[in-house]
Amino acid sequence: MKKDYFVLALGNLKHRGIRSWLTILGVFIGIAAVVALITLGNGLRDAVTGQFSSLSADKLVILNAETGMGPPGSTAITKLNEHDIEVINKVKGIEEIVPRLIRITKIEFNKETEFSYSVNLPEDKNKVEVFWGALNNIKTESGRLLKTEDRNKIVLGFGVAKNLFDKEIEAGDNVLINGKNFEVAGALEKSGSIQTNHLIIMNEKDMKELMNIGDEWDMIVVQVSDSKYTETVAEKIKEELRKDRKEDIGKEDFSVQTPLQSISGVNVILDIVNLIVAGIAAISLIIGGMGIANTMYTSVLERTKEIGIMKSIGAKNKEILYIFIIESGLLGLIGGIIGAVLGIGLAFGISGIVNLAFGSEILKVTLEYHLILGSIAFAFVIGLLSGLMPSFQASKLKPVDALRK
Repeated sequence: MKKDYFVLALGNLKHRGIRSWLTILGVFIGIAAVVALITLGNGLRDAVTGQFSSLSADKLVILNAETGMGPPGSTAITKLNEHDIEVINKVKGIEEIVPRLIRITKIEFNKETEFSYSVNLPEDKNKVEVFWGALNNIKTESGRLLKTEDRNKIVLGFGVAKNLFDKEIEAGDNVLINGKNFEVAGALEKSGSIQTNHLIIMNEKDMKELMNIGDEWDMIVVQVSDSKYTETVAEKIKEELRKDRKEDIGKEDFSVQTPLQSISGVNVILDIVNLIVAGIAAISLIIGGMGIANTMYTSVLERTKEIGIMKSIGAKNKEILYIFIIESGLLGLIGGIIGAVLGIGLAFGISGIVNLAFGSEILKVTLEYHLILGSIAFAFVIGLLSGLMPSFQASKLKPVDALRK
């Protein structure tokens, strides 16, 4: 008997054709928005936090206050210098200090000109291991890594070597950096980090000569002896630099960043974005639910005589109620399924466009089945609730009154 309710409900939906599809449209737009936006939001979280993966739990980054757009530290008024390194070195619990230069540079190859940013490979061999460790010990796809004794040679990130120019750059090729000729020693493997994929690594001495850099650093990376004390060491560094620069707490012209601070700050922002996105999508679902209610009310008015005939031949109130509730539930369920499929498709499509634009698989989409099933279930429940009052109204019609209309 219950099977007959579903058959009859499906038949009624097919009979109303365009109206049913227009009602479903309001539901699946909302579900598609929920699935696509939340899925992309989770992918965005992974992409952003992935950019901080180069800073492991035992590393700190010291920067001066920035004044504009550019690589970290490159737009600071007061540059970090050797004196700052001496001050930082007084703090206990530090294993290694690696000063970094990061500058935008012009790169020319095969009669094309583009821009990327260059970083220095430390002259001190003891610091080289920390440098490559900060890049997750990435290997080369072609050629070799840069050595401290190399001169006028560079290593390119995957994006620079493979995607920046029409022709790929191979190990052994020559390129112009700020007008000076450099030989490409190697090209790195593809990384999940945008920065790593788009960097140019050159020896410190070459970089300082090329850009006429004196006693200044754009950032200082500090490796602590024990990751358990990273936050403690960070506070001690702040204290020593404040004391040296004669600055008050809260008025520092520098910052000491820990991986936990960076990631937690970004996660808070992403959580807020996800909540706003989910709220906007939920409004679409409510509108879809109103569409279902409107369709079901109209259906009751149109099928008054049909209800009267069903009741006159013995149909009970609960049976009429079941038929109409099943119809409204099916409207929500079908809309939810179509919306989930469409949302997944949108998420993968947008992810593909973003990855193509950046030349690396930075925005990964992972299917979360609890989100998909939950969205479909929510659409089904919205359909049921929206059709509840019209269904109850239909079940209460008296056969005689219904047949008169």
